[in-house]
Amino acid sequence: SISETFVVRTQVKRHGASKEMIYYIVARCIVLMKSSVLFSYQRGRCLVKLEAIQNALFFNIYSISNAHFIFMETVFSSKTLTLKASHSGKVRISLHNRATIQECKDPNVSGHAESYARELFDCLVVVVCVLSLLLCGRSVLRGILLQHEYEQFFKHKLSRGVSWGDRMEFINGWYILLIISDMFTIIGSFIKIGIESKTLSSYDVCGILLGTSTLLVWVGVIRYLSFFQKYNILIVTLRAAFPNVIRFCCCVAAIYLGYCFCGWIVLGPYHTKFRSLSTVSECLFSLINGDDMFVTFAEMEQSSSLVWVFSQLYLYTFISLFIYMVLSLFIALITGAYDTIMAQSQEQVRITDLHAFIAQCTDTPCSGKFRGPEGPSCSFLCCCE
Repeated sequence: SISETFVVRTQVKRHGASKEMIYYIVARCIVLMKSSVLFSYQRGRCLVKLEAIQNALFFNIYSISNAHFIFMETVFSSKTLTLKASHSGKVRISLHNRATIQECKDPNVSGHAESYARELFDCLVVVVCVLSLLLCGRSVLRGILLQHEYEQFFKHKLSRGVSWGDRMEFINGWYILLIISDMFTIIGSFIKIGIESKTLSSYDVCGILLGTSTLLVWVGVIRYLSFFQKYNILIVTLRAAFPNVIRFCCCVAAIYLGYCFCGWIVLGPYHTKFRSLSTVSECLFSLINGDDMFVTFAEMEQSSSLVWVFSQLYLYTFISLFIYMVLSLFIALITGAYDTIMAQSQEQVRITDLHAFIAQCTDTPCSGKFRGPEGPSCSFLCCCE
């Protein structure tokens, strides 16, 4: 093995590679990677095959803001690399990173004020999210208790059942969305504080939690637009089309998975986009949206005529089926739900059993008949009534 410090600067000024260029690259790979090299010639074309290529790089990253060293180990590994004239020239490179934290030994570190300000802000966010979580949880719990009381009243007094739609009227879905967002924010903020204090290194988990919570918070902003009838059309349309869309997606998923497995099994050895099941799904989903069609057709190897003909039939049938039929039907479901909502807005609104039951009460809120018996003491959560 070779242990030295060096800086490699490569500049390519022309397309293609002659024999001298290939030998130069291989020689550089021998120096850096210590790999086995095999040279052979087939029909006048140079074939260079490198096997078991593995290169380990160790380097330190210096953090200016906190004056700490982060030790990272990076490993580039590639099992087999083949370069020839008929090949696309793409190299499969895998990168594995491992981050460990080392404590700075120099006590003279500046910039603590900014770090303390960030930690104070994170603690403030945690406190606000905890209060929001408690209040939303209290509202959801009271809704569930009121729902149970409503079901018992209809069952014993009116001898009637309660529909599923009337039951869901007592549970506010926006509160559940806020509860999930607050939980993600609280956990992510604690992990962020641990990262700032150099006790944790879960960067990915912290990013996923905080990013998801931010997404849910911005989705929750739509709730305030729902108070206006003209801005509420998106929420109402999605709510009406959601059941039919889910049923339609379940049927389409069976056909989509069939194409995924078929492409993975047949075209995997001949196409880079079909090497794994996940890449097959990504490629087919891109084709549905009309992305990268020509490249998918062009990169298909023609070493086997039978497989090439099968690939043409496979791609043409998939694109025709999903773009011209499945995608059009999916849009038609959304459009049909929108037309239904617009037609219902012109007609008289159907009154549910719950709203009819509430309409029978003629007492005003200030009449005092809606107050329950007050206890001798009042908790912190009761002050928000």
